[in-house]
Amino acid sequence: MHDLETLLIGIAADHGGYELKVQLLEALTLAGYIVKDFGAWELNDGDDYPDFIVPLARAVSEGEITRGLAICGSGVGACFVANKIVDVRAALITDSFSAHQGVEDDNMNVMCLGGRVTGSALALELVQYFLNADFKAEERFVRRLDKVAALEKKQLKKVRVS
Repeated sequence: MHDLETLLIGIAADHGGYELKVQLLEALTLAGYIVKDFGAWELNDGDDYPDFIVPLARAVSEGEITRGLAICGSGVGACFVANKIVDVRAALITDSFSAHQGVEDDNMNVMCLGGRVTGSALALELVQYFLNADFKAEERFVRRLDKVAALEKKQLKKVRVS
């Protein structure tokens, strides 16, 4: 379990996740968490999720943010784009087991939610499981993550060669 002062949370959403983001931001701030808002800062039906999720994911990748919450209408697009950033391990979460197990076993650092499919009460419950979980760092989990990191490095080399 993390100390509120050391757990830095980032949150981002497009128009499809805007209302849920506002609700989660308020609840987390009231609970004493330090939360950085990556937008959207107003409801705009014409905005695009990468414009908000990518800066959040980069902040997680660079260590500026400990854990990220990425929200779009279904959570699918937010998950796609967050996982394009090196060292981000994002998953669309709809149940409490996955919310903590994703951190404990897979060191998930970005949780994606669907603003149009996940109610605010459930979302807050899932966020609490996500934020209160810690990576177990057992050999088998580290070994698996090393394989993922190797795949990322291989893909980066391909991009740089092109």
